[in-house]
Amino acid sequence: MLLIPCPYCGPRAEIEFTCGGEGGIVRPAATESLDDQQWGDYVFMRRNPKGLHHEQWCHSSGCGCWFNVLRDTVSYRIHAVWKIGEAPPPEVAAWMSAGEPS
Repeated sequence: MLLIPCPYCGPRAEIEFTCGGEGGIVRPAATESLDDQQWGDYVFMRRNPKGLHHEQWCHSSGCGCWFNVLRDTVSYRIHAVWKIGEAPPPEVAAWMSAGEPS
């Protein structure tokens, strides 16, 4: 079982959490001006990399808070967690600015 370190509650069992998919997805500012193709891309199109991946998780059976996770999709190792709205840890920020290679 995966042990996920909630930044609010500490490490908890994976069963307490819900994965919200890829993190860092920004909602378009003027959604009313998007055509069907653009809206569909925003809603459905996500990366599915092998390796490091920025995800969002919710501690659904605990505090109910959402947070960011940098997780390896091959080994399941969690490299970092940080609260929504906070700056990511420096090593994560460096990885993100390098283009998040998959």
